[in-house]
Amino acid sequence: MSRAGQGSRSEPGSRIGLSSYAFFWQLSDRVTEPLSIHQALERTAALGVELFQICDYTPLESMTDTELEAVRAIADRLGVALELGTKGIRPEHLRKFLHIAGILGSPLLRTMFNVPGHTPTADEAVAIFTEILPEFEAAGVKIAVETYEQVPTSRILDVIRRVNNPYLGICSDPANTVAALEPPREVIDAVAPYVLNMHIKDFAFSRKEGWVGFTYSGAPLGEGLLDYDYMAGKFQPKERNINQIVEHWLPWQDSEAETIRLENQWTQQSIDFLRSK
Repeated sequence: MSRAGQGSRSEPGSRIGLSSYAFFWQLSDRVTEPLSIHQALERTAALGVELFQICDYTPLESMTDTELEAVRAIADRLGVALELGTKGIRPEHLRKFLHIAGILGSPLLRTMFNVPGHTPTADEAVAIFTEILPEFEAAGVKIAVETYEQVPTSRILDVIRRVNNPYLGICSDPANTVAALEPPREVIDAVAPYVLNMHIKDFAFSRKEGWVGFTYSGAPLGEGLLDYDYMAGKFQPKERNINQIVEHWLPWQDSEAETIRLENQWTQQSIDFLRSK
């Protein structure tokens, strides 16, 4: 039985959180000594942040219940609430992550429609969510579908409106949809009533060498093209108890040391920026 609704620390409330994407390089095999998820939780607590979203972290899927309970125990000890993120909406996959959410005490599962081998139509997605949501509702876990370039925002919204269940909504990330030529403000306006979770990362274009084309990549929060004030004005995270999860699109730098240094710097800058609002 899922325990997500039993003793979860993640009660409703607007919080600043860190995603595993805030430690993207440090959690990866690209560095000499990758962080464990336990160490990422300790770093989160050391930064004074009380929420961590374990998002697209592959080792999580192969953990035993005992190992997951150990992650939960460390988070409890550190005073860090947990959220969960995955990709895909196959019913068996969603049920697996509902079980994981129950052990971790996560009240929210962020997901995306498409995975290799499964690109559901709107009708398929409606059928899946209609089938699975009663189980999520019984466990007290909401599903937030992320806006991103592979699926038109209009299609995601069509599914959410047709399902019409408060346990299904949007994880907003305006940076993602730019690659599909969907302007961030238009996406923000469209998804505002349905937002359950916010991914916060800044982004910018830069000229490639020789002035041939552009690179679309991350930027330190507050220094790129993300119109945070407009987005926050539309979503009203504090008034609607929507958590704001820090992520980065930090390119690998010239060295491991510089990459880690910048990743940590961007994280601290993001926390400071959001706390100032």
